[in-house]
Amino acid sequence: MISTVKFSRPDSKNFFKTMRERVNGYFEEKGIEKTGNWELYLKSIAMFAIYLLPLALVLTPWVSHPALIIGCYFIIGIGNAGIGLTVMHDANHGAYSNIPWLNKLMSYSMDLIGSSSFTWHIQHNVMHHSFTNIYHLDEDIDDKPFLRLSPSGKLKKYHRFQHWYALLLYCFATLSWVIKKDFAQLITYNKTGMTEKCGFNPTMQWFKMIGWKIVYFSYILVIPMLLNSWWAVLIGFVVLHMVSGLLITVVFQLAHVVEGPNHFDIPEEGEMEDTWAIHQLKSTANFACNSKIVTWFTGGLNHQIEHHLFPSISHIHYRNISKIVRETAKEYNLPYYEFKEVTGAISSHLKILKMLGNGVAIS
Repeated sequence: MISTVKFSRPDSKNFFKTMRERVNGYFEEKGIEKTGNWELYLKSIAMFAIYLLPLALVLTPWVSHPALIIGCYFIIGIGNAGIGLTVMHDANHGAYSNIPWLNKLMSYSMDLIGSSSFTWHIQHNVMHHSFTNIYHLDEDIDDKPFLRLSPSGKLKKYHRFQHWYALLLYCFATLSWVIKKDFAQLITYNKTGMTEKCGFNPTMQWFKMIGWKIVYFSYILVIPMLLNSWWAVLIGFVVLHMVSGLLITVVFQLAHVVEGPNHFDIPEEGEMEDTWAIHQLKSTANFACNSKIVTWFTGGLNHQIEHHLFPSISHIHYRNISKIVRETAKEYNLPYYEFKEVTGAISSHLKILKMLGNGVAIS
């Protein structure tokens, strides 16, 4: 099915060529690399510190009270989200560094925090970035338990309440991810041939995933349980993922399931109406781009438009090239969806969820 879906090739006005030349010109003028620099490396140290220091405390006699243990896991959850959003994400796109082995090494930070960098690569890099908001191809908008995220999704009676309970469900996203989703995805990718098509050995990926899962659950759950009150550690582990799941899921939902971005079905004729670049503009939104704090913590993923158009450019540059992208889109009379504040984007997301849950057309 994937091979039958193509984007329109003609770009008579040379929109993407023009924008790419302007963005390339920016880097040439500044004399800087498109990948990460000291700013990203310093942020990486900060995120790993937020994740590892509270964990180290849990493994010492100094932190033994249940409340302190749970509090440490709460902070670990923030670090978990930070590593995923700012370190792993750039690395998996080859944007962390211009040194290939360093990108590969930092991509394993995904495995370190419990999820599979391999299944993420296929779901996110291959599928989501290629077929953004196309139902049945973009797994991000596939039907989820109790959630309808696309106009093409199956409508259930309980969906009319989804705008009330969605944020609570998001809290369990990464918990489900590390326990179930990775395994289910690898089974699917192996069965459909996606693993081999992407140049990987299915058996080797099983060994890697199981090995990393053993490492993760050993240091995050088993060893702390042996040294502390087991129930406090278990509660802390759930809290970790509730914090991480909410932060990560909200960031990604605000990019595509809000007012503005369009949703698509697989065309019967097999060819999308727009070129790939124009499709990205029509299916993606930014939020809180003027907030340095939001940009710092989300790994620039509040600049999703820039990321989708230039995924191999590190997020530390998105703020600077966004002016080029915005002005070029305006020049070619193309949409550039953007929410000034996080609260406005969240409000829009909940509004779209309500519309989807009640079968109201959104695009």
